[in-house]
Amino acid sequence: MSLRDARRVALRALGLAGRRSPGTSDRRAVRRVVDSMHVIQIDSVNVLARAHEMPLWSRLGPYRRGTLGAMLDDAELVEYWAHEASLVPSRDWPLFEPRRRNARDRMWPGVRDLGERKPEYIASVLAEVQARGSVAASDLKEPARRTGPWWDWHDAKLALEWLFWCGEVTARRRPNFEREYMLPESHVPAEFLAAPPFSDHDARVEMLDRAGQVLGVATYADLCDYYQLRPKESRAGLETLVEQGRVRPVRVEGWREVAYVHIDAPSPRPVSAALLVSPFDPAVRRRDRALRLFDFHYRIEIYTPAARRVHGYYVLPFLFGERFAARVDLRADRRRRILEVLGCFAEPHADKQTTAEALGTELTALAAWLDLDAVEVARHGDLASALRRTLR
Repeated sequence: MSLRDARRVALRALGLAGRRSPGTSDRRAVRRVVDSMHVIQIDSVNVLARAHEMPLWSRLGPYRRGTLGAMLDDAELVEYWAHEASLVPSRDWPLFEPRRRNARDRMWPGVRDLGERKPEYIASVLAEVQARGSVAASDLKEPARRTGPWWDWHDAKLALEWLFWCGEVTARRRPNFEREYMLPESHVPAEFLAAPPFSDHDARVEMLDRAGQVLGVATYADLCDYYQLRPKESRAGLETLVEQGRVRPVRVEGWREVAYVHIDAPSPRPVSAALLVSPFDPAVRRRDRALRLFDFHYRIEIYTPAARRVHGYYVLPFLFGERFAARVDLRADRRRRILEVLGCFAEPHADKQTTAEALGTELTALAAWLDLDAVEVARHGDLASALRRTLR
C-alpha cells in the first residue's frame, strides 16, 4: 500500500474526510460519532474547550455543546479507563469486565498501595457511597497530603479511584469536572449490568477489531494502543482476527513494521479536509503513528516548562487536504469573548496563503461555536502575519 493510500484510508476511517453538516448537529449525529469511535478520551484541560468536545467538532463542525454530558447523565455513556480516562457507551460495560477484574495490574502505584495496605478503609469509603448515593472526593473530609508532582490527592480520593478501577463504583462529572462516584446500579442500565461478561481473550479480540475499524490501517502496536492493550498479552487476539479475515497484513510504503488493514476499511479515495483536531484525537494521539502516516512531528507541551515550549501550551494541528499543514496555540478568553491565537506555525510543505485562508475560516467558525465574538492573532509564528491578513 502506498503511503498516500494509507493516509486516505486512515483519514476516512477516522471520520476526518472533511464532510461536515452545514447546520448545528443534533444528538443523533453525536451518537453516530461516539458509536464509530467507541472511545472519547477525557482530559481536564479547559483553555479552549474540554478535550472530549473537540473530536466531535472535528467530525461534525458545530453541534450542541453539552450533548456528551447529557448522554452521560442519561446513562447512554459511562466513564472508564478505555484509552486513558474515557467516555464509552454504557452497552460496553461487559467488555471491560476483564479489565475491572484485573484492575490491580493497571492501577497507579499510589492507588494500588492504599488498597493493599488499607482494605478496611476502602470498604468504609464504599459504604459511604452506598449510604449517600453519590460522593465526590471533596465530600469526604480528610486532611490532604501531597502524593505527586501535579495533584494533591488524599486517601479518600485514592480509595474512590480503587473502587472505580475495580468497577465497584462508576462516575460522572460535576460542573467543575470533579468526578462524582456512585454504585454501578445507580447509573449503568440493568440490561448491561446483567449481560454476560467477556472473557479476557474475547475482550482483546473485540478491542483490536474495533481499533482496526477506527484506524483503518495500523500496525499491531497502533491497534493495541487504542484501548491500551498490552502487546505481549494480546498477540493471540490479533491472530484470531487474521484467521477470521477481519484484518489482513500489508506492507505500507516507508513503514518498518507490518500493518493491518481492516475488512471494513474505506477505499483510498481523495480527502479534502480543512479542520482542527484535538491533541487527544486518535489522528495524532499516538505520536509515532502521526509521524509515520503524515510526516508530522507532534508533541503536546502542556507539561513542558514555558521557557522550553516550541509551539505553545495547547496546540491544535490543522488538517488541510490530506496532511497536517499548520499548528495553532489556542486559548478562549471567555471574559473578553475572544478566541486567542497565541502562535501559528506552517508546516514546511504548506502554502502559507491558502493554508491561512482555510485556517481563518475554521477559526472563525470555532469561535462562533464557543460563543466568542472574534479571533485575535498574536505575532508569534511564521503563519501569523498571513492569518492576520486573512482575518482582516
